[in-house]
Amino acid sequence: MELRIDSGTLTEAVAWAARVLPARSPMPVLGGLLLEAADGRLRVTGVDHEASARAEVEADTLREGRALVLGRRLLDICKVLPRGLTALALDGARLTVTSGDTHFGLSLLPLDDHPAPPALPTVLGSVDGEAFARAVGQVAVAAGRDAALPVLTGIRLVLDGPVMTLAATDRYRYAVRTLAWRPDPDRPPGDPADVVVPARRLTEIARSLAGAGPARLALDAGSIGFESGGLRTLTRLLDGRLPRHDQLFALGTPAVAVTERAPLAEAVRRVAVVAEGDSPVRLTFDGTSVHLRAGHEDDTAAQRLPATLTAPAPLTVAFNPAYLLDALTAFTSRDLRLDLLGPGQRALLTDVPPTPPTPADTHRHLLMSVKPLV
Repeated sequence: MELRIDSGTLTEAVAWAARVLPARSPMPVLGGLLLEAADGRLRVTGVDHEASARAEVEADTLREGRALVLGRRLLDICKVLPRGLTALALDGARLTVTSGDTHFGLSLLPLDDHPAPPALPTVLGSVDGEAFARAVGQVAVAAGRDAALPVLTGIRLVLDGPVMTLAATDRYRYAVRTLAWRPDPDRPPGDPADVVVPARRLTEIARSLAGAGPARLALDAGSIGFESGGLRTLTRLLDGRLPRHDQLFALGTPAVAVTERAPLAEAVRRVAVVAEGDSPVRLTFDGTSVHLRAGHEDDTAAQRLPATLTAPAPLTVAFNPAYLLDALTAFTSRDLRLDLLGPGQRALLTDVPPTPPTPADTHRHLLMSVKPLV
């Protein structure tokens, strides 16, 4: 194998494929990246038990061939390469990487021991990478982090007609986002797809697709894949189902408060400085303003902001400040609506858009309020 390639292009391809490599593995071969040069292209592939990633880029392939090297070591090398043309070549049992006056040699791993990358599942349609990345980020904040409850560490992805629904919960909060996607017109309509994807993996994938334009979405019974340009990645699905949110989000006749989102987030961040441990931030709506308070006894903080309330005032609710901030910063609109049932009960946060949202463009975040201390 021998090829020449721009150092920046090489670095991007290696970084994409190396994203799935395990930090530690009892099998060194799983830390390898497979390099394949042929027909004016370089393909870089990383595989572990849970995911795979492949990048295919243009290169001047002088001699076809394949090589397996330690992926993170190759990535470290790529990050310090001088800008410009880089040469990769097999030299006996080593891969040489040369850029200008800089020269590296990497030992090879056994090709026969490297697992074959899985094939892309059936392509169901495509989604805009930028919109998908934004939506995943808005729900991922609510995903659980307890490995003892693996399904709660995932994001539910539902495909129903032209609407994609993303949802995540850790039992204390529940975020749901809908967005439009484009089903493959050549595929006959079927039952809605309903799967759970590891939140960490899906977040990484979505961020990488943010500037890539349309991304093809592929799905089967055990894995989900995305492909855009020369980039491809697959990850295994989680077993189980998230609890349904339909009844949780049905609040009946709540009190409705509306206020500006960004000032509220800043105020929560400010007063939470004195909130220690499980101490909540208390919000009291009096009809024309919201009074934020935190702390007890000697260390206290307070701030008042304009707000409206369509219910008898005053109404006080309290929230874990970290959970509330996660929710507030996930929204993007200027104004925010809070549907409130009262202390210690559910509260639903939604955007207040300038026009009524479509079914394929909604964002809702459910929080459990706590009973505020007097």
